[in-house]
Amino acid sequence: ARRDFYWLRSFIAGGVAGCCAKTTTAPLDRVKILLQAHNHHYKHLGVFSTLCAVPKKEGYLGLYKGNGAMMIRIFPYGAIQFMAFDQYKKVIKKQLGISGHVHRLMAGSMAGITAVICTYPLDMVRVRLAFQVKGEHRYMGIIHAFKMIYTKEGGFRGFYRGLMPTVVGMAPYAGFSFFTFGTLKSIGLAQAPNLLGRPSLDNPDVLVLKTHVNLLCGGIAGAIAQTISYPLDVTRRRMQLGAVLPDSEKCLTMVQTLKYVYQQHGIRRGLYRGLSLNYIRCVPSQAVAFTTYELMKQFLHLN
Repeated sequence: ARRDFYWLRSFIAGGVAGCCAKTTTAPLDRVKILLQAHNHHYKHLGVFSTLCAVPKKEGYLGLYKGNGAMMIRIFPYGAIQFMAFDQYKKVIKKQLGISGHVHRLMAGSMAGITAVICTYPLDMVRVRLAFQVKGEHRYMGIIHAFKMIYTKEGGFRGFYRGLMPTVVGMAPYAGFSFFTFGTLKSIGLAQAPNLLGRPSLDNPDVLVLKTHVNLLCGGIAGAIAQTISYPLDVTRRRMQLGAVLPDSEKCLTMVQTLKYVYQQHGIRRGLYRGLSLNYIRCVPSQAVAFTTYELMKQFLHLN
């Protein structure tokens, strides 16, 4: 019976890990979206001034705009990603006979892409909600946003704008974060098992990283992966906001959008706008996610 519910338990572990991580960093997420797409209320401001300006203009809850849609999305997303990762890893090992770091990299990428495709429409809705500023609401809430996008932007295709840069960026992002995390973990446990590791609570034969080391490895993994795929993240946001932005007809495809952002705003103020925020956001988010997941795994006896 224990095996039957294994997938369900790992689903819950992944989901809870994702929700904790995202709620921790929701305010930074909202600010990042406002900056990436140059929202006209905040476009002259930097990261910290925007973080201070949002509560003044929209109250403290303004920092959590779009977080509801985020939660609904992140639970299945985190769950699908972690479950798919384990499944793909097995398949790649058995069918293709590939093991070691390469199969981690492949499985991480494929799991990320699977999770994104399944939950993309919710991401779309969340970005639209997070980009709104008090007093200029186009969407009243999650369901209203769904209806509006469906009726005004070409049915289901409307929900998948910007999927291309997401998938292209996802491969290196998910791949590198799992790869870096896995590599750091195995090197750490091999080189200094007593200093960095401790026996798992539910299986003393399995060594796991101490919590603070876990946090550090998760953080480094996230930061490296982010830097590689950041311009594609900016591209995705612009494409998702399509109809809401004044220059939407110039941002129809991935390449067009990348070119447009580069020509209009350059590299630092365009393609990498909000990156510093991303580091601040990404480190706690990845760290909380991996740590919560490891704890939930022990709590639900998944080792």
